[in-house]
Parts: sequence; C-alpha cells; structure tokens
Amino acid sequence: MCRFSQVEREKSRISIEGALALEAAFLDSKHALLPEYLRRLQIFKAGHMCSAKNGVFCCSVMISSASWEYRLKKSGDEMIELKDVYKKYPNGVMAANGLNIKIKQGEFVYIVGPSGAGKSTVIKLIYREEKPTAGTVLVNGVNLSKIRDKRVPYFRRQIGVVFQDFKLLPTLTVYENVAFALEVIEQDPPYIRKRVMEVLDQVGLKNKARMLPSELSGGEQQRVSIARSIVNMPKVVIADEPTGNLDPETSWEIMKILEDINLTGTTVVMATHNREIVNTNKHRVIAIESGKVVRDEQLGGYGYED
Repeated sequence: MCRFSQVEREKSRISIEGALALEAAFLDSKHALLPEYLRRLQIFKAGHMCSAKNGVFCCSVMISSASWEYRLKKSGDEMIELKDVYKKYPNGVMAANGLNIKIKQGEFVYIVGPSGAGKSTVIKLIYREEKPTAGTVLVNGVNLSKIRDKRVPYFRRQIGVVFQDFKLLPTLTVYENVAFALEVIEQDPPYIRKRVMEVLDQVGLKNKARMLPSELSGGEQQRVSIARSIVNMPKVVIADEPTGNLDPETSWEIMKILEDINLTGTTVVMATHNREIVNTNKHRVIAIESGKVVRDEQLGGYGYED
C-alpha cells in the first residue's frame, strides 16, 4: 500500500535530460524513501502528485512550467546487466569470457576473485572505462556497448566511482575536489555550496573542507573520494578496492559509509580482496575467475585464502 498520497510542492532545478532519466526505486514503503529520492534528484519546490497504480508509483513533476509523468520503479528492477560479455585486450588476455550478470536496483554486491581474475574489468565495463569486445552491457537502461563516446560523460552523471588510490586533485582543497564534480555540470553555485557541505558532513569531514589532500590521512582521502562520488546523487556507486590501501579500522569506517549510502536505495558494487569485510558484512557475492562467473550467492562468503 502506498504511504505517500501527496508530496510536498518543490521546485526542480534538474535539466530536462536529467528529468527524463528519472528512475528511482523504493526498498519498501516503511523506509519512506520518496522524499529522499526527490532530494537526490535535486527537486526543490515543484508540484508533485504521487499515486499507487498496480503497485507502481507514478509522480508528476513540474519542471520549467511543463510536466512529465515518471514511473518510480520498485526495488527488484535490473539496474546493471551484462549479457554474454567478452573483453579481450590487445595483449591477448581474455578478461571477460562470456559474463552474464544481473544486479538489481538497491542491491549491495561484492565482486571477488583472485588477482587477474577480471574483477577490475567488470568494474570498468560498468562505468564505460572499457568497452566489451562482444556482448551487451546495460546500466539503468543505457546500452554501453552502443553509446557514443560523446554521450559517456552524460551517462557517468548517474554513476559514482570510488578508486583504491583516491584520484584526488592535489592542488584543490577537500571542498574544491568535491565541488568540481558539480561545477563541470554547471550546477548553480548556491546549490553547490549547500550540497558539498551536506556530503562532507555525511562522511565526517565537514571540519576539514579547507584542507588539501596531502594534509589528510589515507582514510580521510578515501572519504573525500566517496563524497565526490555521491555529491551528484548517483543511482549506482562503483567501488574498486576502496579499502585496499587502508588499515583495518579505517576500512570498517569506509564500509559503514558505503552501507549507509546503500540504505538510501543506491546500488553499490564493490570489488574487493578483503575477506573479513565480505564474511562479516553479508551481501550478495559474485566470484570471478578467468573472466567467468564461478559463484553467485546471496549473503555469500569470500571463499578464498589470502
């Protein structure tokens, strides 16, 4: 049963292109996620009417005096799908060898496997750093096997990426590193200031906004990386060995942040070698070996010896 008969009137600042990409999901009604999704899509004071029809939520959104109707998908719809995917590098290495993977909206998924198994290739295929040699990669309905290169930056606005080595700009402050992700898509300065401070508070770095990356610990730098990855409110967060360079205590702090992000309905896909984290914080586990899926378990374990 729908718990939201009416949504507060808010004004939208999202672009028409972004609006047409609106495709949120509810974990279930008790989480009261509708206001959160509207916030994540930068909708601030426009008119919305929400109704439940055949179990599908529909919202009418007023944007620039025009309105569109969107289907807000229920949890369980596919967010990521790899169909018969092959990836052969110029050196002859077959990093993906007939991969078939489906990941649903709102899932938290670990990608595990020995070094050189193809985990990083899977991650790169999902955010279109690599293109498949054959097969289809779909993310939020976008066929990455066919998308034109000039459209890739627009697609990546839906994706947040957290790297093992942080990839922060060394001459920019913490605030500027995070703000940069919004400046490149020409968000309004007042919104940038508000949103950046929100995410820095979320990762516990609000009081270090003016510091440079060199003045931070490794764990703090990774928090900045996470803040940058979520500042644009992505539908998917991809984390490639996010705890690989961190001590155990800091690794757990980073995991807590990723878990909290997932609880808002964001799909999280994490490649990792951290056996303790996988075995303790139970989620779906997909094991890759020689470019193939050899195991796919709900609430699975790590399954490898260090």
